[in-house]
Amino acid sequence: MKDFQKEFARVLAETGAIFFAQGLRLKDGRPTPYFVNLGLFRTGRLSCTIGTYLARMLVSLNLTDQIDVLVGPSYKGSALAVAAAQSLWLEHKIDLLFDYDRKEAKTYGEATGEQGLFVTRALQPKARVFIVDDVGTTMGTKYDLLKKIKVESSNRALNLTVTGVGLVVDREQTTAVLDEKGRVREGVRGEDAILRFMNETNIPVHSLVGIREVVLFLAREEIPVLIDGVRRPLDQATLDNFNEYMAVYGVVRR
Repeated sequence: MKDFQKEFARVLAETGAIFFAQGLRLKDGRPTPYFVNLGLFRTGRLSCTIGTYLARMLVSLNLTDQIDVLVGPSYKGSALAVAAAQSLWLEHKIDLLFDYDRKEAKTYGEATGEQGLFVTRALQPKARVFIVDDVGTTMGTKYDLLKKIKVESSNRALNLTVTGVGLVVDREQTTAVLDEKGRVREGVRGEDAILRFMNETNIPVHSLVGIREVVLFLAREEIPVLIDGVRRPLDQATLDNFNEYMAVYGVVRR
C-alpha cells in the first residue's frame, strides 16, 4: 500500500466509516460481516480529506490527462466529484470540471426545450468523462449513470466519452446469484462484478483501496475499528469471519 492509502485506511477506521457487525445485509440482500459508509465523511475537514486521497489516486495513476469532467452519481458520488475536483486544484493545480446527475430531468431555465439530466452543464461537446463513486459491489449505480450519460450525449449531440471509473473502496466482490423467483441464493458464488462491468463496457475501473488490503493493514497495525458497536482492534474471530466471507463472495485482483 502507498502511504496515502494507509492514511486513508486509518481515517476509515477512525470515522467509523468501516465497521463490522452481525446481521448486516447488502442492497442486493446478501449477508456481509462489514460495511463501508462514506456518508460519514460529512464535515468540511473530512470532505477535504477524501478529496485529497481521490486526487492523489488520479495523479499517481496518470489519469488526469485523460479527463475533462469528473462525474459522480447522486447522491454520495456527487459530493466525491466536487471534493476530488477541489483537491486536484488546491494540491496539484489541475482544474477539472465536475458534474452530477439529477433524479428527474430539468426542462426549464437553461434546459428549456431539453431533458437535462445533469446539474452543472459541465458536459460539453467531446468531453472525456471520468466517473467517481464510493464503492463497487454490483456496479449497478455505474451502469445506471452510463445510461444517463448516453442519453445526455444523444439529446445534446455531445459525443461524450467515458474514460474510466474511480472507486473509493473496491469490495472485491462477486455479483449476487438469484433463484427462479428472484431471491438471493446465499453462499453461492457469482461473477466478478467489476470484471464483468469492464468486459461489457470496455471502461477501466480503478480504486483507491481494496477491502482486503484495508482490513489486513488495520489488523496488522492494531488500529481500533467499530465491531458490534465497540471500538477495538480486529480480533481473530472477526478476521476469520471476514476471510470466510471473502472465500465465498470475494475475488482476487491481479
